[in-house]
Amino acid sequence: MILAAGQGTRMRPLTLKTPKPLLSVGGKPLIEWHLERLAAAGIQDVVINLYYLGEQLRQALGNGERWGLTLHYSEEACLLETGGGIRQALPLLGDAPFLLINGDVWCDFDLRQLSQHPLKGLAHLILVDTPTFKTRGDFGLTSTGSMTATGDLTFSGLSLLSPSLIADHAPGYYPLAPLLREAIQQGQVTGEHYAGRWTDVGTPERLHALDHELTSMQRHEHLQLDV
Repeated sequence: MILAAGQGTRMRPLTLKTPKPLLSVGGKPLIEWHLERLAAAGIQDVVINLYYLGEQLRQALGNGERWGLTLHYSEEACLLETGGGIRQALPLLGDAPFLLINGDVWCDFDLRQLSQHPLKGLAHLILVDTPTFKTRGDFGLTSTGSMTATGDLTFSGLSLLSPSLIADHAPGYYPLAPLLREAIQQGQVTGEHYAGRWTDVGTPERLHALDHELTSMQRHEHLQLDV
């Protein structure tokens, strides 16, 4: 599942007429990077939740055929936040553990590795070094791979979740983080630290910086191919 329903208020004015997942970095919409990586990882079905300017996303992505995917859309009549959005989408997600990706991050983590992770408990989170624009981390990680509710690492927005994490909660508007913290206190969450490329594309400045990085990287790769 890709979380794509948010209004992108921190990205304004860029998101006044365009949903954040359709903003371009490295020559293509941010959400297409996710779809390409999911297809490369062998994923076939992808659920995308829609709210703000959702029809633009549906029109731009279609049924997913061009990536070899089948896209399913979870329409939200009102914004449900992360937890509520996942709860509404559960009938589309099924009973098995599923990948969850925040639509406003960019990361080159191997999604095949995450999809094949033997889930022990309710969730497995990919953690990254806390970026300079944050004052503190989200979670901690022990030497055995179990999670702590406080620490100096940041949740990357990539995770493997059991539907049981959400299924017993009523539909409505609520974030995911408190549910994760509750599960961490119960010893039901594991994690791993990733030191590769990751960006929280939360502001126009970070969007432009990522676009410059990816464009430069692509030019370098093309030069190598030409040689």
